Amino acid sequence: MRFKLFLVASLFVVIYSSCNRPTLFEQIPSSHSNIHFNNIITENDSINPIDNAYTYNGGGVGVGDFNNDGLLDIYFTGNMVANKLYLNRGDFTFEDVTDVAGVEGKGRWARGISVIDINNDGMLDLYISNSFVNDSLRRTNLLYINMGVDKKGIPHFVDKAGEYGLDLHAHSTMAAFFDYDNDGDLDMYQAVNWPNSNSYANNFRPIITNGSYPSTGKLYRNDWNEHLKHAVFTNVSAEAGITIEGYSHGVSIADINRDGWKDIYVTNDFLSNNLLYINNHDGTFTDKAKEYFKHTSFNAMGQDIIDINNDGLADIFELDMNPEDNYRKKMMSMAGSYQTFQNFDHYGYQYQYVRNTLQLNQGTRLGENDSIGDPIFSETAFMSGVAQTDWSWAPLITDFDNDGLRDIIVTNGYPKDVTDHDFIVFRNNPYLSASKMEILKQIPEVKIHNYAFKNSGGAQFTDVSNDWGLSTPTFSNGAVYADLNNDGAMDLIINNINDEALIYKNNARNEDKNANHFLQIKFGGGKENVNGIGAWADIYYANGRHQVYENNPYRGYLSTIENAAHFGLNTTKMIDSVIICWPGNKKQILRNIPADQVLHVNEKEAHDSFNWQIAQTSAKAIFREATKQTGINYKDTEEDFIDFNIQKLLPHKLSEYSPALATADLNADGRDDIIIGGNSQSPAKIFLQTTDGKFKQRNLFLENSQSAEPGKDGGVLIFDANGDNKPDVYIAGSGYQNPHNSPSYQDRLYLNDGQANFRLAEDALPKNHTSKLCVRATDFNKDGKPDLFVSGRVDPWNYPKPVSSFLFRNDSHDGVVKFTDVTKQFAPVLQKIGMVCDALFSDFDNDGWPDLILAGEWMPIKFLRNDHGSFKDVSTGTGLQNKTGWWTSIVAGDFRHTGQMDYIIGNTGLNTLYQVSDQYPAYITANDFDNRGYFDAFPSLYLPDQNGTKKEFPANVRDDAVKQMISLRKKFTNYKSYALTTMPEMFTPAQMKGSIRLHANELRSCYLRNEGNGKFSMIPLNPEAQVSVINGMVVDDFDGDSNLDVVINGNDFGTDVSIGRYDALNGLFLKGDGHGHFKALSIAQSGIYIPGDGKALVKLRKSDGSLLLAASQRNDKLKIFESTMNTKCLPLTTKDQSAIVKYKNGTSNKQEFYYGSSFLSQSGRFISAGPNTADITIFNTNGQSRKIKLN
Repeated sequence: MRFKLFLVASLFVVIYSSCNRPTLFEQIPSSHSNIHFNNIITENDSINPIDNAYTYNGGGVGVGDFNNDGLLDIYFTGNMVANKLYLNRGDFTFEDVTDVAGVEGKGRWARGISVIDINNDGMLDLYISNSFVNDSLRRTNLLYINMGVDKKGIPHFVDKAGEYGLDLHAHSTMAAFFDYDNDGDLDMYQAVNWPNSNSYANNFRPIITNGSYPSTGKLYRNDWNEHLKHAVFTNVSAEAGITIEGYSHGVSIADINRDGWKDIYVTNDFLSNNLLYINNHDGTFTDKAKEYFKHTSFNAMGQDIIDINNDGLADIFELDMNPEDNYRKKMMSMAGSYQTFQNFDHYGYQYQYVRNTLQLNQGTRLGENDSIGDPIFSETAFMSGVAQTDWSWAPLITDFDNDGLRDIIVTNGYPKDVTDHDFIVFRNNPYLSASKMEILKQIPEVKIHNYAFKNSGGAQFTDVSNDWGLSTPTFSNGAVYADLNNDGAMDLIINNINDEALIYKNNARNEDKNANHFLQIKFGGGKENVNGIGAWADIYYANGRHQVYENNPYRGYLSTIENAAHFGLNTTKMIDSVIICWPGNKKQILRNIPADQVLHVNEKEAHDSFNWQIAQTSAKAIFREATKQTGINYKDTEEDFIDFNIQKLLPHKLSEYSPALATADLNADGRDDIIIGGNSQSPAKIFLQTTDGKFKQRNLFLENSQSAEPGKDGGVLIFDANGDNKPDVYIAGSGYQNPHNSPSYQDRLYLNDGQANFRLAEDALPKNHTSKLCVRATDFNKDGKPDLFVSGRVDPWNYPKPVSSFLFRNDSHDGVVKFTDVTKQFAPVLQKIGMVCDALFSDFDNDGWPDLILAGEWMPIKFLRNDHGSFKDVSTGTGLQNKTGWWTSIVAGDFRHTGQMDYIIGNTGLNTLYQVSDQYPAYITANDFDNRGYFDAFPSLYLPDQNGTKKEFPANVRDDAVKQMISLRKKFTNYKSYALTTMPEMFTPAQMKGSIRLHANELRSCYLRNEGNGKFSMIPLNPEAQVSVINGMVVDDFDGDSNLDVVINGNDFGTDVSIGRYDALNGLFLKGDGHGHFKALSIAQSGIYIPGDGKALVKLRKSDGSLLLAASQRNDKLKIFESTMNTKCLPLTTKDQSAIVKYKNGTSNKQEFYYGSSFLSQSGRFISAGPNTADITIFNTNGQSRKIKLN
C-alpha cells in the first residue's frame, strides 16, 4: 500500500509538471526501496586521480534470483565501501542482507561482479574481481559460493576462490564465464587492468604480445576435480594465445563469426588495442580486431555485443569519453596530430578515436572464387547519433519501450576531470607550490545526466534522456537492466560514486491495456551449464520480423544481467516461431507462442541436431571478385604528403584524390584496356587485355614522354583528340604538394600511335597551373570534334578560395592538335565558380545539346544549360540552388523509365561530426587574418553550449587554432576563454574584411529526380549509402531485372585527424526498383567488397563480351569484379551519344554515353544487354540512329 500511495503522489507531481506526462522511467526514492548503497570515495594523499587514474572507475551491479523466490535481487560492488546484497521483497522494496549473507567483500577494492552458478546446483554464486591496491593479498578475487537459504529466505555464501583456483590477484576488472572449448562446462576469461602501469600508457612502442606485461588478460579452463567434486580452474592463457597486453575495461563473449565457437572481445583503455580473440576450434585464439574493424574507440570503456538493428547479426557498441557540448569538448579534447596516424601504422596499432563506436555487422565478406570470409563491420556511431556521451562507462542495450527495437542507455560522469586543459596547465606550472589536496580542489567535476537513446529503426537513435526521465546529474558507472517486478518491462539499477544508487521503474507496462507486448525466455541448460549460457534464441513474428539474442549475462561495464532474453514485440500478440540453438549443437523449434509471458526452454527438450557453419550466400551473388583471375596484381603506392603542415585546420587532405581509372580499347584489338593514374613516385600504368580476359601491366608512357616536371595525376580521359580514330589520353594536373601556380599542375595530352604507345603532345593544351581533378569530353558546339571540360579543384595552399574551371575547344586541324581555352566566351560562369570535384555532360533538358552538371565542395549543385554552344547557369530554376554540400560525384540514369535523366550525387554522408541542416549548417571562414602571408581557414559547426543551446563554434580545439594562427595565443590565454567563444566572436570586423565564408547545409548523398521543365527533387539515398564519402559510381541493369542499379565505391582516409577517417563503406550495391527507389544489398548478395580508401569505379568489357568492374583504392589494391549475370556488352562508336533500351516487360529507358562519369572515372563505351532486353535504338551526335534487335 505504501508504494501504491507513492505512485499516486508521483503521478500527481508528474501531471502538473512541465513534462505534462509520465516519463518512461520513474526514479524510486531510497526511502521506499531501502537501497542506500553509496560508493563513497574519499580522496587522500595516496588515493586520488593524480596518482592513480583509475580512482574513480567505480563499481558494478549484478542481478539474479539468489534465494530462488522468483524475484531478482541486486548486488553492488564498492571501492572504499563494502559490497552490498539486497534481496527483492516485492513492490520495489529491498532488504540489505549483506552481513547475514557474508558477502561484504572483505575490504577489497571491488570492480566487476560476475553472477554464475559455478557448481551447477541451482543456486547463483558471486565472483568478484578486485583491483587497485598494491597489496596483492588485498586485491585477491572472491568466489562466494551460495550455500542455500535459511528460514528467512536469506542465502548464505562462503568464499571458495582458492578452492576453485580462482583466487587471482592480477588487478582484475571483470570476469566472463563461457565454454570456449565446447566441452559443455564453463571456462572463464579475466579482464585485467593494472592501474599503476598507465603513466606511459599512451606512448607508442612495440606491442607486447608474449604475455609478460602485467596488464594482460587471462583465460582459465574448467577442469573437473574428482577429489573435490567440483571444478578447478587452470590458467591456460599462454597455450591459448591470450598473451596480448591491454588496459581492459570490458569483456564480451559472443560467437562473432557464427561458427559455433565462442569468441572474446576486450575493450582496452588508452593506446592499447582492443582485442578480438577469434576461436580457432583447437583451444587457441587469434586476435583479428584489425581484420574485422577499421577503427575502434581510443579510451574504450564498457561494451556490449548484440543485434542492434534486427538483421540477425551481432553488432558491437563500445564507449569512450567524447562530450556532446562545445565547452566540454574544447576543455578536454587533445590537439590533432598527424604523427599519431603515422604511428598507428608504424607500430601496428589499430586506428582509434576518442568517441563511442558502433560497429554494424555487414555480414560475411566475399573473396576470389566466391570464397566466404570473416564478417566485416562498419562503424556508424556519428550517423546513428550515439557517438558523444561524455565520460561514459556502461552501455545498456535492450528494448526498454517494447516497440520491437533495441534502445540504448549510457551511464557516465567522473568526479575529477583530470583531462581539463586549464587544470593540466595549472598542474604543470613549474612554480606551483600547492599541496596535493589543494591541487585536487582545482579539478573540475563531470557530473552530468545519463543518456537514453530510443531506437528509431535502421540503427538510428534519438536522444530521449529527458523524455525518459534520466535527467539527474550523477557520477554513474556500472549498471544493469532487470525486470524487478516481473511486469515485462526492463527496469534500471545504476551504481553511483558519492551518491546513492539509482533504481528506476520502467512504466512501459504500467497497467496499460494498450502497452506494447513482450516475450522473455529463460534458459535451462545441461548439467554443466544449467543456465544455458551461450545459447541462441531467434524469434520470427509479424510477417517476417526477426530478432535474435545470444545468452550472455556479462554485459555493459563491470556488471551482470539476468540469464534471460528479452524481446519487445510492439503490437504483436503471437510469435510464429521461437528457435533455440544450444551450445551442444542441439536445436528446438517452438511455434505459435503467445506474447506477454516468460517462456522457459530446456536443452533436454531439444532433439534436432544443428551444425554451426559459417554463413553461406543464399543465392549466387551478382558479382564475384576476379582480380587474380584476370591477372591483375597492382597496389597503388603514394607518398604521404601532409597537407596539414601547410594549412593546419583543413577538414581533409587535398592531395589524396587518386588514383583515377579510365577504360577503352587502346590498341585496336577490340578489347577494353585500363589506365590507372600515377603520381610523382609511381607513373601511370596501362593494363592491356588479352584474348583470354587477362591483363598485362606496363607503364603507360614511353621513356621521356612525361612532362618536364611530373606531378600528381588527377582525372584521366581517353578520347580521340585529333580525329585519327586512335584513342589519346588527357591527364589533369592535380594535388596539393606544390604551391600556387606550380608548373607541376600543368595538364598533359598524350597521342596514341594506335598500338597503345603514347607521346606527349607539346603545346597542345593551354597553359594552366590550377590544381584540377576531373576531365570530361563532349562536342559542346556540334562541330564534330570532342571538346573538353576540366574542373578546377583547389588553389594550392589557399583552401577554400574558389577557383575557375575550364572549357577547352578542340581547334585541331590537319593533324595538329590544339585546344583553346574558350571559358570566357562560352562559359563565363565557370570563372571562380568554386572547388569542383566532378562534372557530367548530360542533356538534362532533353533538347539534344549536352548540358553540364557540376558537383563541388562548399557549393550547390550547378546546372549549366548548353544554349547552342554557350553555357548558362540555370541552377536557380532547379529548386536545388540552396542545397550546398561537399558534393563529390555525379552519375545519371533513367531510373524510372520516363525517358529523362535522373542523377545520383555523392556527398560526405551522415557519419561525421558535422551534422548539418538548413538551420544549422557547417561553415568555413578564411582569410589572411593576421597579415602573415598565410591563408587561414577555420571550419565551424553548430554545437550545444553549456546550456544546451546550439551555437556556431570553431570545429578545432585551441591548440590547433593556435598552430594555424599564432596570434590567437594572446587572445585566448587559457582554454576556457576559447571554449566559450563562438565563431562570430573569433575575429574582429577588420579581420573579417575581405574574408571568404562558405557554408554547407546538406551532407547526404542524394537521388535527384527529374521533374521536367528544369526542376528536380532531392531525395536522400538509403542509410547504407550515408555511412561514408561516395566517390566512384557506375549505373546499369546489373541484375537483369530491367531496372537500373547503382554500384558505389567510396571512403576518405585523408581527413582531419580529430574527426577520424571516413572508412565505413565497403562498396555498395543499390538495387533499383524502376520507380526511383533503391534497396541496399549485402556484400554476400552483391559480391561487391571494396573496403579501402575507394576512389574510382568503372565498367569495362571482358574479351568474351561480359561485364567487368574495376575499382581503385588509394594505397591499396586495384580490384576487378566479374558479373555473374547473363549480360553482354555491345560496343559503341565514338559518335554514339544516347540510346533507348526496350525491355520484354514493355518498359524502356533512356541511356546516355559519356566520356567520363563519376569521381575520377571513365567507363568503357558500350551498352549492356541482359536476357530481358528486347531491342536498343542508338543515336549518334549527327542525329542518326540504328536499331539492334535482341532475342
